Amino acid sequence: MAEWIGINKRARRCYGFDEVALVPGRTTINPNEVDTSFEIAGKSYSVPIMAAAMDGVVDVDFAVEMSKLGGIAVLNLDGVQTRYENPDAVLNKITKATPQKATQLIQTIYTTPIKEKLIGKRVEEIKRKKGIAVVSCIPAHAERFSKIAIEARADIFVIQSTVTSTRHLSKEYKTLDLYKFCNSCKIPVIIGNCVTYETTLELMQTNVSGLLIGIGPGTACTTRGVLGIGVPQVTATIDAAAARDFHYKNTGRYVPIITDGGMSRGGDICKAFAAGADAVMIGSSFARAKESPGKGYHWGMATSNVNLPRGTRIYVGISGSLKEILFGPAKVDDGSQNLIGALKTSMGSLGAANIKEMNNVEIIIAPSIQTEGKIFQADQKVGMGK
Repeated sequence: MAEWIGINKRARRCYGFDEVALVPGRTTINPNEVDTSFEIAGKSYSVPIMAAAMDGVVDVDFAVEMSKLGGIAVLNLDGVQTRYENPDAVLNKITKATPQKATQLIQTIYTTPIKEKLIGKRVEEIKRKKGIAVVSCIPAHAERFSKIAIEARADIFVIQSTVTSTRHLSKEYKTLDLYKFCNSCKIPVIIGNCVTYETTLELMQTNVSGLLIGIGPGTACTTRGVLGIGVPQVTATIDAAAARDFHYKNTGRYVPIITDGGMSRGGDICKAFAAGADAVMIGSSFARAKESPGKGYHWGMATSNVNLPRGTRIYVGISGSLKEILFGPAKVDDGSQNLIGALKTSMGSLGAANIKEMNNVEIIIAPSIQTEGKIFQADQKVGMGK
């Protein structure tokens, strides 16, 4: 698979969403009759698209609305929701900052200490409004924050870092024992992020309930530019899916993988499922919902790093309601609305009755898939030409 790129150094070719296409099968299915649901820790969700734990995307009200629509939204316990009693006022400052001052302002805002009482308060607010409370934090805060969140009746706990492994080495601080944490936590645990077969397999052995796949593909993430690391999402998902299937074959325990980031259109989401994802996580598309706390602005989780920001604030605008983004009717021509409708139509055209069958459709390398016959769209900057 690998090619020589210099003396004694080989590299394999990896693929992203714009480089591949899905091939229709011999059978087609009525899109209204396909099953898009996914299951994690024994519970099924009709919407296999999770909202990312970003401050410009998810707050209490957004999480509640996402729950009502059949999906999951993850609340960031390291962000403004747990640092400020009135996060809306702080978010308003971020949205009004100039592009030149935005990162510096975000860095300053995130230096305010996290108030642990707000962790429980936010979870309780979601539960009081009958929402599904899924919360996220970095590994260093996981043991302490999980206890508070569980006491407040959180449903799922997510641990996220730029790169996650079971063998994190440090002499400076005590590292989180993922094996111990996952086996002692009283609620399901999702861990992220990883992109390789070997790491995925090792993380699944911790008794985790789900894994986030993707390093640096997010719209507002600059990790790939700052650190030079990452694997294109199609290849990363395929490799992780192979590890999932091997783990299931050998243990009988199925651990769903969630492709996280890099998807801005319905077609990208469909390709992620074809690559093997059980669910996907997106941020920028949901940042365009009128219910999003960022009001059309979106920034990466590591933007606030005081020494080495690995994210930036971008403007994505408001395109419609969360319901329109998920279920339509679409009012834009770029594939960013009616994501579930796009998934169902794609599954029907491919002859995939459910997500597991979608995992097995044919994928081809197609570098011209975004440009073939699209000269007028590109020239006029509409549809696929945007």
